[in-house]
Amino acid sequence: MNLKFWQKKNDTAPKKKKTKSKEWFDAIIFAVIAATVIRVFFIEAYTIPTGSMEKSLLIGDFLFVSKVNYGARIPMTPVAFPFAHHTMPVSGTKAYWDGVQWKYRRLPGVQEIKRNDVVVFNFPDGDTVALEAQDRDYYEMVRSVGREAVHSQYTIVSRPVDKRENYIKRCIGISGDILSMSNGLVSVNGKAEPMKRTGQIDYTVKFKSSDVNFQLFEDMGFVIERDIMAISQDSYNFIGTPDQMEEVKKLDFVASVTTRTAAPDAAEPSVFPQDPNRKWNADNWGPIQIPKKGWTVKLDSNTMPLYKRAIEIYEGNKLEKSGTGWMINGVKTDSYTFKMNYFWMMGDNRHNSLDSRYWGFVPEDHVVGKALFIWMSYDTNGSFFSKIRWSRIFRGIH
Repeated sequence: MNLKFWQKKNDTAPKKKKTKSKEWFDAIIFAVIAATVIRVFFIEAYTIPTGSMEKSLLIGDFLFVSKVNYGARIPMTPVAFPFAHHTMPVSGTKAYWDGVQWKYRRLPGVQEIKRNDVVVFNFPDGDTVALEAQDRDYYEMVRSVGREAVHSQYTIVSRPVDKRENYIKRCIGISGDILSMSNGLVSVNGKAEPMKRTGQIDYTVKFKSSDVNFQLFEDMGFVIERDIMAISQDSYNFIGTPDQMEEVKKLDFVASVTTRTAAPDAAEPSVFPQDPNRKWNADNWGPIQIPKKGWTVKLDSNTMPLYKRAIEIYEGNKLEKSGTGWMINGVKTDSYTFKMNYFWMMGDNRHNSLDSRYWGFVPEDHVVGKALFIWMSYDTNGSFFSKIRWSRIFRGIH
């Protein structure tokens, strides 16, 4: 019997050696795939560009954000250029193709979002953007000057959920909570919730004389040019934390310290839900109930300003006014049951933060991850030897 069929062929031909360029190409492809998997499903680096979270997070802080804690969100726009969010860094062109869109899905996480978590999320109002003014809220621009004026001056584009601008704020309320705010103090489910020790707001400080040693305030952590501004000869506006202001009160040359907030009846039209029947402002608003998956809300003239955008835009329903009632997807109804959980996010720098007080709820499909710790902090205004804030490196975020 001929057994050669079963014998291994003795291949003595020399194997073709990879060229250096092929080795480099393979290594780069592997690195890109590995880095993409890590940043999508495990952890991603972010930087803080604004002061809305001071004193918790400073401009120039670089932090890691966990995708594992709340469960990694499966990419909803899968065809995209690696490491670019929505815009290519050099050309300024779109960094993704929205011809393919996947439904919202999330892997199991190790925890739910809790009150006071610092969360990264996609900007809810970022579904529509004026390209020449991307740092401004498109909807606020339209309310200010009109849709026609905005569209005539700017290039208007729409963006899918996961390609909207990334924001970072503190979660003040979770799904089902009832929130309100009075004189700058938030109440959750009827209980007053003082700011975290890193939260700051405006105060009026009146001195006993005009002869003041401001160096003392620098030693307390105030930045003179940023946190202290003259109102009159002996009065100043301070931006500080409750702990800082307690220290200020103890100074013998300080006559009084009072919280500086808007009057309850001083209506601010830009405050959510931009309802002329609600005379709300950034320091005085509510109560508002945050939608929860499975919660049914009655639809009427009182609730629709609060929940219309969530029903129509975030949950993708066709909403129409019908006589004295409403039609959802062609069916007349007087109620709606929410399909997602929602959250209320606010900046720790309460008077210098565009947050849920202006654009409302954050849907769960917009949540990116939980901020874990600062791995680098760079102060552009520091001197040569103090540009790196060494004390903030590897500091946890609370």
